[in-house]
Parts: sequence; C-alpha cells; structure tokens
Amino acid sequence: MEDLSRNLSEIMNRRHLNQRFDDLMTQVRQDPEVQQFLQAHQAELAPDALTRSAAKLYEFVQERQKLQRHETTLAPGYEPQLIVNQHYVDVTYVPTEKLVAQRQAAALKNRVQAISMPKNIRSARLDQFYPENRVTALRLAADFVQAYVQKPKSFHQGLYLYGSFGVGKTYLLGAIANELATYGFQSTLVHFPSFTVEMKGAIGENNLTEKLAAIKQAPILMLDDIGADSISSWSRDDILGVILQYRMQEELATFFSSNFSMQQLEQEHLTVTRGASEPLKAKRIMERIRFLSQEVKLVGRNRRQAP
Repeated sequence: MEDLSRNLSEIMNRRHLNQRFDDLMTQVRQDPEVQQFLQAHQAELAPDALTRSAAKLYEFVQERQKLQRHETTLAPGYEPQLIVNQHYVDVTYVPTEKLVAQRQAAALKNRVQAISMPKNIRSARLDQFYPENRVTALRLAADFVQAYVQKPKSFHQGLYLYGSFGVGKTYLLGAIANELATYGFQSTLVHFPSFTVEMKGAIGENNLTEKLAAIKQAPILMLDDIGADSISSWSRDDILGVILQYRMQEELATFFSSNFSMQQLEQEHLTVTRGASEPLKAKRIMERIRFLSQEVKLVGRNRRQAP
C-alpha cells in the first residue's frame, strides 16, 4: 500500500510539473516577439524546433522581462536576441543601447588626452562656442576639422589663438579636439607651463626622452598657455624647440593658445631668458610656430568673471 501511495504521489507531482511547464510554454509561445521570430524563420527551423528549443525560448522571454523590470540579468549590459542555430532556436546576447552609448562616450573621452587642462575641456563643443566677435576663429576651427577629416594624411596648418584672459582660447582648443574625436581622431592637449615643470622632474626620474617623445609625436597637438610662465633657455630650446622641430619636419597638426600675439611672444617672452637676450634663437622658435599655425585673435569679455 505504501508503494502504491508513493507511486500515485510521484505521478501527481509529474502531472503538476508537466502542467506548470505547459502553462509556461503557452506564455512563451504567445509572446509577440517569439511568434514574430518563429514565423519569420519558419523555413529554416526543424519540425521539432519548438519542442527542442523550449528552454532557449523560455530563457529569452524571462531575460527580456527582467530587463524591462530593471532587474539583474544573466549578462548585465546585454539583452537577449533570438537566432537560428543548426535549424533550432538559440539565444545570443547583444549590448544594450545604454551600454553602446557608454562605450561610445568612453571612446570619445579616450581620444582626447588632456594633460593639466581644465575639467570643462571634456565637455567643450564647437556649437556651444559663443561667436560674439570671434566668428573668424570659429569658422577657421570648423574649416580645420572638415579639412583634416577629409585628408588626415595631408599637412594642415593649425591655429595660434591669442587674446586676453577668459575669451575662450582654451575652450576652443578643447572643442576642436572633441569634434575631431567624434570622427575617430586623437588629440593631445597640454598646458605648456605645467608640462615644462613636469619635464624638469623627469630629468631626475631618467624618463625625459620618453615623455618628450610622447608629446612631440602626437598626431594632433595643442599647446595651451604658451608664454604664461618665465621661460629658461633649456625649456625654450630643449623642450619647446625640440617639439616644434619634430612637428615641422613631420608636418603634424599643431595648435597654440597664448595671451601674446606672435610678435609679442617673440620679443617679450622668447628673446630674453634669465637676463640674456637671444633674438636669433627666439626667431628660430617663431619660424616653426608660424609654419605650423595661423595667427587668430580672439576678443570678447572675460567669461571667467561674473557678468
């Protein structure tokens, strides 16, 4: 009698499980995406595909519902997608729109290397650069991006942006770099006074050559705030001069920003170092800057100050 009772209990449990399975599969088969997939791939599927692919179909429906409820899934950041595999239904996982957007944002960020630059450079955009009296600078910036995108292997003269404090020189450099990043091009922005301090420290660390090479060989280089610090003959000739010489020889796109015009930079900054006047060395530096860039003046109010 005990065996009979146990057998009846097992039969009832199996029936209960089978009924539960049938109910679940009915829900799966009635799912609009499942129905659409089965209909679209009917000719590719085996006659018993629905039965033998039940687990995969159930997985697809369950994981998609978890996503809709914002619950943890088997593959966070990915969503299920039905495919045909050897005449049966299978499930693959593809990145969600959110993950794709995150990856794209990270890729854009990685294409702009900002060394000792303001935080807002990351969000600088050409379409957010207020023209005011700076229409020429904005037009030349847009022209450069267009020309570079069309012929990245050709030499393109950069811009030498100069003007008073807070008129948007650094912001415009960042906007150009970010615009180029959307097309897949890498730019390096360097705050030059901070960079020269770092180079002095690199002498003691015995990696000056390595750090200097990384900057001078950058595909697109932007040297910010040229002339903001007192310059030594070493930083002028062995740092700035070496960078500019290499970039002129290799015809690499180079940008500058400064509070000085080109003439002022030569006469008031590069010529005199620690009391010594060296006009020929200053002219040599300026010859390379003029080859690499076009001088553009930016005017306007100081946007760092409250209106």
